[in-house]
Amino acid sequence: MAKRGRKSAAALEIAHAPGSIETIERPDAPYDLTDEQAEEWWAVVNRLPADWFPRETHAMLADYCRHVVKSRRISQLVNDAENAPEIDVGTLDKLYKMAERESRAISSLATRMRISQQATSTHRANKGTKGMRKPWES
Repeated sequence: MAKRGRKSAAALEIAHAPGSIETIERPDAPYDLTDEQAEEWWAVVNRLPADWFPRETHAMLADYCRHVVKSRRISQLVNDAENAPEIDVGTLDKLYKMAERESRAISSLATRMRISQQATSTHRANKGTKGMRKPWES
């Protein structure tokens, strides 16, 4: 006869049969990414739980990695232009605009994939509750 009610903690801790354990693989970097972009892919994927990126987000993550690498290259060009003997204001302005576009794209993609600090932190939600009196404490 089956036992009625909730299962005990001990019953829940019993290991399942070896064949029933499901493993979740981390997604591989797409083959169309460069080596540097693939390194960024693995840096992001290895930092989060294995099931964080379902199949439908892989294209977005690949674009994120591309934008990060482009941003690094633009930053190098900005540094070179700023340290040049003669500063070409027009070129520098174009580079600044390119850097801003890449930063916006990175920020947007990171927020949508919930990998940015803003998307993953709960400190903003908890901020207003400290020190406030509850209505029944009056």
